[in-house]
Amino acid sequence: MAAASSLAELRAKIELDLRGRVVSPFNYRDRNVFEVVSTGIPSLDAVVGGLPRGAMTEICGPPCSGRTSVLLSALAARTAEGETCALIDARDSFDPAVASASGVALQQLLWVRCQNADQALRATDLLIQAGGFGMVAVDLSDVAPKIVRYVPLNAWFRFRRAVEDTPTILMVMEQEANAKTCASLVLKLEARPGEWSEAGSSRGGCDFLRDSMGRLFRGFDIGADVVRTRVQDVNEVMAMNEFSSRVAGFDSRSKQKRVASFKTATNWSGFRR
Repeated sequence: MAAASSLAELRAKIELDLRGRVVSPFNYRDRNVFEVVSTGIPSLDAVVGGLPRGAMTEICGPPCSGRTSVLLSALAARTAEGETCALIDARDSFDPAVASASGVALQQLLWVRCQNADQALRATDLLIQAGGFGMVAVDLSDVAPKIVRYVPLNAWFRFRRAVEDTPTILMVMEQEANAKTCASLVLKLEARPGEWSEAGSSRGGCDFLRDSMGRLFRGFDIGADVVRTRVQDVNEVMAMNEFSSRVAGFDSRSKQKRVASFKTATNWSGFRR
């Protein structure tokens, strides 16, 4: 009883000493537990759980690896829910017509057109500090990797801290992962061999494919490798805490290699990368 009283007095003294400098010093929140929402791609959701709110997600991969498909699927999923999103386009390569065909509600999207990485980073800083966006996507895909590598680590850290404890999803699209531990989820994409139609099929009485032995390109699958994740779904953690004695901060899936596969969602008539 005396020990409990001493602990209560010590806690009260610490809170009094830190008053005005530290908000609620004893209200600890596990920084690995997030609310997650759909990426718009069911097979990807099944592996990663979804995109974490209040955290940074990196989507990286070489050209033609499906980055645009993931970006448009995520924007379509968020705008379909009535959320306002922002796209910071570092090299002014976004195609609104393709986005609209992919289901993105353009009236719910703020498109920031930039000419270089420096403008994109400045715009990112302003938008995530302003708040009010369900998702802020930073497309650095067309910026040379050697330029993005020189982005200082404190910039990524500042972005991560700015979205913490907010409902904003920060998604960064790059050719290489550069945010290090500032990113709570890192996905590496790669394209698999393309799928082609078989020669010999005809349409409308035309035997062009059979006669010329030509084939039509049907698309290709995308592989998504989970490079790093610290994300735990808050609903999953609550359920596990209710029915088991789960060790705090341990994710049983983290020791398994997780790979998702999905088809490109981009309209091929406007496919750019």
